[in-house]
Amino acid sequence: MFNNSVKAMLLTVLMLVGNSVKSEELGKLTFITESYPPYNFETEGILKGISVDLLVAATQKVNKPVPRNKIKLYPWARGYRNAVDGPNIVLFATTRTEEREKLFKWAGPITATRIVLLAPKTSNITINSPDDLKKYKIAAIRDDVGEQLVVALGIDKSKIKSSANADSVVKKLASNKVDMWAYEENVARWFIKKNSLNNDDYATVYVLKEGELYYAFSKDVPDTVVATIQEGIDKVKAEPGKIGKTLHDDILSGYM
Repeated sequence: MFNNSVKAMLLTVLMLVGNSVKSEELGKLTFITESYPPYNFETEGILKGISVDLLVAATQKVNKPVPRNKIKLYPWARGYRNAVDGPNIVLFATTRTEEREKLFKWAGPITATRIVLLAPKTSNITINSPDDLKKYKIAAIRDDVGEQLVVALGIDKSKIKSSANADSVVKKLASNKVDMWAYEENVARWFIKKNSLNNDDYATVYVLKEGELYYAFSKDVPDTVVATIQEGIDKVKAEPGKIGKTLHDDILSGYM
């Protein structure tokens, strides 16, 4: 039988080996995000935003720090395809939906999200049911949850005008080339403001989905790695402060 000191030494060795494996596995991950402010975006060459801050803080909490310069900024459609195909991809901030549930492994949540349809107030558009959408041209980001939700409602694809980025959608909306925009509400309004337009001129005419944003892992990522990042997220959220606990509107406003 081992005495207590030997047992303690063996336990320490096992813990160090386990942590070494996790560190090695975490180091294999490629972290991908998009320009999706206020959750994730680049300014002056530095990645910022709620989900970036949370990831950095969470990985520091479990002694597996992910530096901001390791996170890649891709167009959403490219990042989404990479995450579906793998290997070793983490995509964020990703709306967790029933349609996506089995495509990824998940850690989070980051914060609540609302996918809506925005339209110019001057259009006087009123949507009472999905059937009302069939007569309108709807802008969306390719492979974004907004596009997926509109398709799921049975809207003809000829009515959905997909783009690679949000700036081009805002221009289409402002020039009346489309009637409304399917996108995350806070992000859409950030891009409207960025393009020197007045958010008061646009109204939410329909809510497609209320949900939560997560970090989405390609299916090949080991469960232990996902659990490690989840542990870090839980530790950060347990603390008071800017990215601890609930992310309220006043916190969001700091990024807008």
